[in-house]
Amino acid sequence: MNKYRLYVDETGTSSLKASNNPNERFFGLTGIIINLAYVREKIHPEMEALKIRYFGSHPDEPVILHRKELISQKPPFNALRNLGVEYAFNQDLLRCLREWEYTVISVCIDKKNHIETYETWLRDPYHYCLAILLERFNFWLNRKNARGDVMAEARGGREDRRLKTEFQKLWQSGTNYVGPNQFQQTLTSKELKVKAKSANISGLQLADLIAYPSRSEILHERGLLRRDLGTFTRQVIDIMADKYDKRGNQIYGKKFL
Repeated sequence: MNKYRLYVDETGTSSLKASNNPNERFFGLTGIIINLAYVREKIHPEMEALKIRYFGSHPDEPVILHRKELISQKPPFNALRNLGVEYAFNQDLLRCLREWEYTVISVCIDKKNHIETYETWLRDPYHYCLAILLERFNFWLNRKNARGDVMAEARGGREDRRLKTEFQKLWQSGTNYVGPNQFQQTLTSKELKVKAKSANISGLQLADLIAYPSRSEILHERGLLRRDLGTFTRQVIDIMADKYDKRGNQIYGKKFL
């Protein structure tokens, strides 16, 4: 049986205290589903080759792709200050995003509306979005007759512990739509894997590159985005149209809460 992994990355802050700030109102959680053998044989070597070609990445000190740092063009990404190099890198990266085989599930929550709607029933936005991600990952695995696990980028000691506890609760108790037996049949572990950015996990880097464009698309579709998408982000969004989880004409890979 094929084994898959859901690589998870966040966009924005999950703190409910920042919900009234227009710039912090929306929180997004994006999961990238990839076959583990495909990560090893295709994505990881090609991503490493890309980093060597443009940034001189070395196995002892690997360069970690991170969207915000790529945009800032600070070391180790200062080569992108050359317009020719930047254009070539962008085209190579877009080609990879287009050609690699993976499935995207993104959840975006309006924290301000969440507080106003559920005065006595408030959940941590990250945990709420994670439950939705796991439900849809479970449905996807069932359709593929496959099993999988979940890996998220580390956020910090206390937050990581809370997140692992929440994951175990979902595995043990389920949700309103997915029972515990269903999670336990598709998920290979009740433990959430948490890895630091420095661990050079290809799937987490891919999730980081896609999370912001995906959340931006969800907000843009609802007229809630306060800024221009930008050329590169629009190009990534165009690629995502073929990557979101779908059943027929219905898209399961995008959810706005």
